[in-house]
Order: sequence, then structure tokens, then C-alpha cells
Amino acid sequence: MAKSTAVKRARRTLVWLLVIFIALAGTTAAGAIWGGGSWLPKLGLDLEGGTEIILAPKLETGQTVSNDQVNQAVSIIRQRVDASGVSEAQISTQGGQNIVVSIPGKPDDATLARIEASAKLEFRPVLVTDTATVPTTTPTPGLDSTPTAQPTDDSDLAWVTPALEDQFLNIDCSSTAATDAGQAPADQPLVACGNDGAKYILGPVEVSGETVTNATSGVAQTSSGASTGQYVVNITFNDQGTAEFATVTTRLSGLTGAQNQFAIVLDGQVISAPRTLAVITNGQPQISGNFTADTAKTLADQLKFGALPISFTVQSQNTISATLGSTQLLSGLIAGLIGLVLVVGYSLLQYRVLGAVTIASLVVAGTLTFLVVDLLSWRAGFRLSLAGVAGLIVAIGITADSFIVYFERIRDELRDGRGLESSVQAGWKRAIRTIFASDFINLMAAVVLYILAVGSVKGFALTLGMTTVIDLLVVIMFTHPILTLLAELPFFRDGHKASGLDPRQLGAVYRGRAQFKTPSASIPRGKQESASREAARRQTIAERRAAGSEPLVIEPSVSTTGTSTTGTSTTGTSTTGTPTTGTPTTGVPTTTAPGTGTPGRRAPDSNTTGAAKTKAATATAVDDNPTTSAAETAPDATTAASGAADATPTAQTPSRPTPPVRKPSSKRKKR
Repeated sequence: MAKSTAVKRARRTLVWLLVIFIALAGTTAAGAIWGGGSWLPKLGLDLEGGTEIILAPKLETGQTVSNDQVNQAVSIIRQRVDASGVSEAQISTQGGQNIVVSIPGKPDDATLARIEASAKLEFRPVLVTDTATVPTTTPTPGLDSTPTAQPTDDSDLAWVTPALEDQFLNIDCSSTAATDAGQAPADQPLVACGNDGAKYILGPVEVSGETVTNATSGVAQTSSGASTGQYVVNITFNDQGTAEFATVTTRLSGLTGAQNQFAIVLDGQVISAPRTLAVITNGQPQISGNFTADTAKTLADQLKFGALPISFTVQSQNTISATLGSTQLLSGLIAGLIGLVLVVGYSLLQYRVLGAVTIASLVVAGTLTFLVVDLLSWRAGFRLSLAGVAGLIVAIGITADSFIVYFERIRDELRDGRGLESSVQAGWKRAIRTIFASDFINLMAAVVLYILAVGSVKGFALTLGMTTVIDLLVVIMFTHPILTLLAELPFFRDGHKASGLDPRQLGAVYRGRAQFKTPSASIPRGKQESASREAARRQTIAERRAAGSEPLVIEPSVSTTGTSTTGTSTTGTSTTGTPTTGTPTTGVPTTTAPGTGTPGRRAPDSNTTGAAKTKAATATAVDDNPTTSAAETAPDATTAASGAADATPTAQTPSRPTPPVRKPSSKRKKR
């Protein structure tokens, strides 16, 4: 029943593995056909090439940029690129102030926006708004830009000067000058254009984007939890921002018209100008507008990672070739092939036909790895660099090591006398703990390396961790079930020499099914006795019947002059018969009760005479040795048939006292 259960479980596990294969292959094929994916994994910058973008800082006359500002900008840009799903990007500095961003392949507009935008977020009150139109006049120079009266607050219309009004009337929101117009000091009003086709006159900054601690994107929901289908950006302020935003919304909620609006300005452009319907005191406002899923996520990433310390402009954008090229990729693949051939050759040499299980497991692991890498390339933007290829090559050794641990555990169980079916299950219980410990260490190393490393080293860490998880999956769902099924085949179960699981070649003494290997002189006596006890303990009733109704024992013979050695029972006690004359005689064999280790009387044979069945022999030594002992014997059928009932009993000196089974009756006649 246990064996049948194990086989059923193995078949069920293989079916689930097949389901995983079909799901991965189907998803990859669907992505390649309909989802813009590819049949092959995308390659990294070092193997395929890509786009190089050089960012130069915007500096006023006499303004300089420090190393700390440049390093901070590099860190923020790297976070933005990683958040966009682009893998294997390289960001570095040039000339102490420029930033070079190298991206594999051709980046999309959203990725470029993440890189170029400074994400300078400001919250300003709206003073005047109107629909943006193409101006028919030109701005009048020389107008007064000083307020005629001192504004009482940031929503006071006194901020609107003649120069500001003239700029508002003549601004062209389709030109690049509109964005530059939105770059004004925080304590001054400005004219800005919005994404909704409107133009605004805005008051000074009241809440800075630096007070934003987190920003997420998602679909807006009503108070009842129903989805509105509109994408929004949720902002969380720190304590300072919460207090400032509560003060502003308290004032704006009492105003009407355009002054009730609150503009959110990003890089000089109004991305949203919602009306203030209530006082927001929890510091968690929500930005809504004409967002899509991608634009909402882009804005949330820009706000979450913070604004650049300085503004940058794109100095150049060029297409670059692969830094290593196909030659290095081919060299890496050849190195992996050599390692694979060595592993296969060792497996066949060491494990013979059993090595085919290693080869099949490596094929399964390789196929799973390919499908997962291709899926990550499509859905997560992962790109395979030369460092990632190195991680895949290392995985060959990790996977083969798990198989070797498992196979050796099975062999250990066979050496201990188990059958193949039970050896597979017992060896699995011992091997899986070792495999888990080894793979867990590899996985921890990969996780730490991925967290601390940057650039292409992250690719190595990712492939190393991924293949470690796949190794566990293959060992549990393929290797073990396959061995469970192979243990049922006569070729492996009977221990064929080419199977790699031959108990005779492994040095096993007890081979199961009442079969024993004759011990050689090189096997220590202690091991022979241990194997003999194990054999007697594991014998079934059918095996005892097949052996002639006697416990099977191992009896190595040792010949000496004038002395005979009796058989060694399963208790490991030997006795030496001492003849009463000068002629050597053999000691009478004793039997052992199975499973107890206590000497007992062997059942008499049907051919034994009545006198031999009832008499107990007692002998006294007649030589110069004054020590005598008695032993109870029962002659076998052959001795009884040939008249051995009259044979002279011999004295025996056991190595340890043997308790009598019963006391001889005093009424018996001594011969």
C-alpha cells in the first residue's frame, strides 16, 4: 500500500510539473504573438547596444554645481530608471557635472520623461485662469512688475501686475517658452500652462514637493469601495507638509471662482488644478486628472523618488553599439556547454544509467529557466547581460550538486541493507534537508548581492537566485518522482550492474528478499555481525519459509589445528568445541530466536528419533583441562538418520554463559 501511494504521488507531481510547463510556454507564446513580447530573451547593453543620453545641468550665470548635487542626481535618476522596469542600465558622471545614461535598446517616451524631468513639485494657489489660445499680439516690454499694493496672502489678486497680466494674455502654451515661464522663484507669482488646455496666473509656493513622503498610483474608489475607473495619484505628506496643506485648504475652501482652485505644478507645468471642496487635515490628498495607468505611475515615481537638486537638459542622445558583442556571448555559451558536458560525463561514469536522470533533470531545469527569463524580459523589462549568463552557468553546478546528494543518500540506504523502493524514500527524507540548506545559503547570497549591487551585478544576482529556486522545484517535482517510478522497474529494482544501484558493487551485505552477499575477508567482523543482526531483524515470514524455516545466518569458517570453530549465530557469539579425544569435531550449532537475540532450541526435525528428541547430553572433559561445562544439543535429521544418536557428546566452552532453556529431569537415565 505504501509503495502504491508513493507511485501515485509521484505521477501526480509530474502532472503538476507538466501543467507549469504548459502555463509558462503558453504565456510566453501569447506574449510573443499578441503582447509585444519576444520568443527570445532581451539582451543587455553589453551584448546588444542601446541608447546613450547625456544630461547637462541648467546653470544661471555664475552658478556652479557641486559633486554632491551630481551624485544625488545620479542616484535619483537610477531609481527612476529601475522603477520603469529597464534592466542593466548604466548611469555615470562625465566631466564632473554631466550625467551619462546608457539604456539597452530603444527607450520609450515614458522612460525618457522619467530621466529628463527634474520633478520639481510645487503647490500654488490659482489667481486667474482662462482657456489657452494662440495669442494675436506680442508682449509689451517695460510694463511694471511690482504689485501696486502689498498682498495680504498668497491668494490676493494684488499679485497680478501689469507685466504679469500682459504675459498671461500673450503666452503660447504650445511653445517651449511656456515651460521656461513656469520656472520662477518660490516667493513670486508666475504664468503657467496646464495639461488640460488652460493657462493660469499662480501665486507664490505654499507647499513644497520636498514634504511629500510617498506617492502611489491606482484607480480611484468611491466611499462605498466601488471603482470609478479613473486613475489617480495618492500623495502622503510629512508633518510639515500636512500642517501647511491644512492651512492652505482652510483658506481656499472659503473662496469662490478660480481662487478656490489649488494648482499642482510639476517642472513649470500645471498637471492638475482641483477645486478645494473641504479642508484636508490628514496630509493625504489625491491628484486626479486625465491620467492613464502609465502616466499616473510615471508621476508617482517622480514624486516618490524626489526632485533633482538641479535641473538638467538633454545635451545629446545617440545610439551606441554593444560593448562586448556576440563574440563574448558565444564564448560564454561555449564555457557553459563545456561545463555541461563535464557534468554529464561525470554522471554517466559515476552513476551509469542512473546518470540519465541527471541529464533529464538538467534539461528540465534549463527549459524552465529559459521560459522564466523570457517571461521576465517581456513583463519586467529584464535583459540578459554577460553577468547574467555567468549566473546561469554557475547554476549548472548547483543543480548537479543536488542530484549527487540525493543519489548518494540512496546508495547509503542500499549499503545498509534496504531494498531499492524503501531506499529511494528514506534517502529522499535525508537528502532534501541537505538540499534545502545548501540552496537556502545560495539564495541568501543572491538576495544580499541584488540589494547591495548596482548595474550588471544585479543581473548576476537575479539569475543566481532564480536558478536556485528552479533547482528546488526540479528536484522536488521531477527528480524524486522519476526515481520513485524507476524503482519499480526490474532493471533498477534487481540491481543490474549497469543501473548504478547494484548492492554488490556498493558493498551491501543484506540485499533484501532473503538474498545475502557472501562476506569477503576485507569486511570487518563487526560489520558482518551487525549486518547479520539486521538481516534477521528484517526477515519476513515468507523469507524465513523460503530459507527452510530457519533464521538465515552468516558463518565464516576459521580452521585451526586440533580445534574446531562453531557457526556464528545472529547474536554474534562464537563457541569453540573442545574434543574429548585427539580428533577434531565440530561444535553443535545453536539457534537464535528471531528479533530477540536470545539463544534457544531449534525445532526438532521429523526424522529425529524419539530418544534424541527427549535426551539432554552432558559431557565431562577427560583431558588435562579440569574445566567442564554442559550444553544442550539437538542433532539434526541427517545425524539422527545415520545413527548419530549414539555419538559421543563433546564439551564446549562458550565465550559467554548460555542460560539453560529448561532443567533436565532427574528421572532421566544418563547414557
